[in-house]
Amino acid sequence: MPTFTPIVVPAHNPGPLTGDGNNTYLLTATTGAAVLIDAGQGRPEHLDLLGSHLRQRRARLERVLVTHAHSDHAMGATSIRDAHPHATFHKKAWPGQDERFPVDWQALHDGSRIELGGDSLVAVHTPGHSPDHVAFWHERSGTLFAGDLVMATGSVMIPSRGGDLGEYLVSLERIRALQPTRLLPAHGPAIHEPERFLRRSIEHRLVREGQVLTALASGPRTVQAVTESIYHGLTPALMPAAHETVRAHLEKLRREGRAFVAHGQWSADVAP
Repeated sequence: MPTFTPIVVPAHNPGPLTGDGNNTYLLTATTGAAVLIDAGQGRPEHLDLLGSHLRQRRARLERVLVTHAHSDHAMGATSIRDAHPHATFHKKAWPGQDERFPVDWQALHDGSRIELGGDSLVAVHTPGHSPDHVAFWHERSGTLFAGDLVMATGSVMIPSRGGDLGEYLVSLERIRALQPTRLLPAHGPAIHEPERFLRRSIEHRLVREGQVLTALASGPRTVQAVTESIYHGLTPALMPAAHETVRAHLEKLRREGRAFVAHGQWSADVAP
């Protein structure tokens, strides 16, 4: 079997929420076919680098697989379409969001298989960060292209629009059951000890849940008050993400009957 060597193509979109910027991943086959995982934001530097890699390998971009509809992953689809008109674009549907990026999306489903020169990837539905989130599993090498499911440093945000912390924890366990040998996330470096990393990620979320419950123990509090009691010295630019994380924990606790909200005030154990 040939060596499986994904090429990291940086999207050149650094920012407070994207860190050094997104990783997109180019896969090429000996047949000359190529697949790109995630579309970036359409920055010229990303498009130029993608074109350079394709020319070096005498490959043609045939498919773009998008992990989810957040703009740093999907916005570049139209620019890539214009530069590579033969390419097709694939993602799991998120009605109301996919329309922001007007390409002819072909639907992916859990278990969809994407062929590449005798090799293949399998789409694994991993909601939580977003309802449409899909990771791509390369079983032969034990590689999982993880999108925004994980990142080596920091925590994945669970946004109030489309996010669900309960589903996110289930998705982490599902990936853990695959027993991958490496995780290639959309942000930051590769993760080479997936079992240890995933276990610690789940434990971290449960510790954070305990902190939220502790913050509610003294009586009703707002999302902002809970956030400020947990996150000390956080960079102001990251506070909105911290608010979203706390809100995700509170919503999970509410669905489980362990937290209640009335008039913007949250409390634990009994309804206010």
